[in-house]
Amino acid sequence: MILGLVALFGCVPLTFAAGDKDLIQKEKAVWQSVQDKKYDVFKSNFAADFRSVYAEGLNDLSKETAEVRKLDLKSFSLSDETVVKPDDNTAVMTYKVTTAGAADGKDVSGTYNCASVWQKSGAEWKVIFHTEVKAQAR
Repeated sequence: MILGLVALFGCVPLTFAAGDKDLIQKEKAVWQSVQDKKYDVFKSNFAADFRSVYAEGLNDLSKETAEVRKLDLKSFSLSDETVVKPDDNTAVMTYKVTTAGAADGKDVSGTYNCASVWQKSGAEWKVIFHTEVKAQAR
């Protein structure tokens, strides 16, 4: 399964501040933890009440972690990253990810449109929501 987040309507994208670049790096690190099969590192980036939405269904953190363990991610590359901050403690990130890999032996390589919502609690940013959909030619 691939990662992503939902964009919030009515928010104006901001230019990348230092914090935005840090969040993009954190998102990349989540993908890297999947590729490296470091599931404890993966899970540590998510809030306890995390939720995700995919064509296959809805996940909580437990189900998301179980699904990621089925993924053999060979490579990934993020592009077109944007960060919108509706307030100081919430960041909505949208991006494309191009992947090569398989889940449960089924090829899941391709380009996906993704969205993640990060929320700051104290000094830590955690993912509270993610979604992705396989890109289709227009």
